[in-house]
Amino acid sequence: MAAYVQPGVEISRPVRLDALTGLRCFAAINIVLFHFSNPQWFGPLAPVVNAGYASVSYFILLSGFVLAYNYSDKARAGQLSKVRFWKSRFTRIYPIYFLSLLLSWDMLSSEYKAHTHGMFLAGLVLAPLLLQGWVPSISTFLNTPAWTMSAEAFFYFLFPWMAKWKKPERMTPHIAKMAGVWVLGLIPGSLYLYFNPDGLAHVDRWSYGPWLQALKFTPLPHLASFVFGVMLASLDQMIERAHPMRLFLGIFGFGAIFWLLTLGREIPFALAHDGMLMPLFGCIVLGLAGENLLSRVIGNKVLVFVGEGSYCLYLLHFNFWNMLHDSHILNRLGLAVYDPWISYLILIALSLVALHFVEKPARKQLRALIGG
Repeated sequence: MAAYVQPGVEISRPVRLDALTGLRCFAAINIVLFHFSNPQWFGPLAPVVNAGYASVSYFILLSGFVLAYNYSDKARAGQLSKVRFWKSRFTRIYPIYFLSLLLSWDMLSSEYKAHTHGMFLAGLVLAPLLLQGWVPSISTFLNTPAWTMSAEAFFYFLFPWMAKWKKPERMTPHIAKMAGVWVLGLIPGSLYLYFNPDGLAHVDRWSYGPWLQALKFTPLPHLASFVFGVMLASLDQMIERAHPMRLFLGIFGFGAIFWLLTLGREIPFALAHDGMLMPLFGCIVLGLAGENLLSRVIGNKVLVFVGEGSYCLYLLHFNFWNMLHDSHILNRLGLAVYDPWISYLILIALSLVALHFVEKPARKQLRALIGG
């Protein structure tokens, strides 16, 4: 039963879950490798790198979980201001997002050639407003990873209402509801497989089609993952932090995902891209949110330090990669022989610089200006 909260009693923020921040380090790096490597370089881990797109689905689910973990009790107690929450989210995501657009202006000529004049102008207007993801043909306008922020902005808008959902009293009915959300999340991909609207003989990470663009990059197909994450936070409250089941769930989640990814083409891309892995990501989150060996290993200081810059790394890695290689600085310094490995290290370092010298100061200035 939900605990009674006296009116006017401020609810403190829950403790940090460092292991989840540590895993963000791996997820962000995997996305970099997905875009800028040959998966076969990584031997047994090749299926994981080849399915780097799944890390984005994990980020979306984790976003719902973390927000609900931090804010749901406040929302249920009537202590969450919608406007203040939205301002807080804006100050958190927009500085680096805006920087990613500024660093992408050299892509303007390419975007101009790739689109009609109308769509090009729409991209120029919608991208700064975090709305380009709603139009499939310009969802990756200027900076490919930025489409995700259109989805996240939409989810942030909805979250204050989700956060007020009644706290579940029993585990089994709540898991059944989560299973229902999972099934709903499978519908967009299943419909794509059934109707094959793009007429593609086989769909994989390299495939292109207008309907596939909509499935991959528009917000609505990913809403179920975010909702699942929000509901997962309530399930998390029902399990003791030190319960041994958490360790089992974490190990099972990692193992099952790895096994599924090794099946390669046997797993339909349209399902693996998002909805299918939802329950397994949930197992991992519950495992890492516990007090066990797995959470201690992934929650170590080094991974947490790098994981804190995962948002910068994710959103800026195209910008940094292009800047690094267009400048030919590695050749001039005689370091090209160590590429691409040295490039990956430089991207991580630059993301941490962006975190500490751009994101944090800009967030502080924005909050002083608009609140939040």
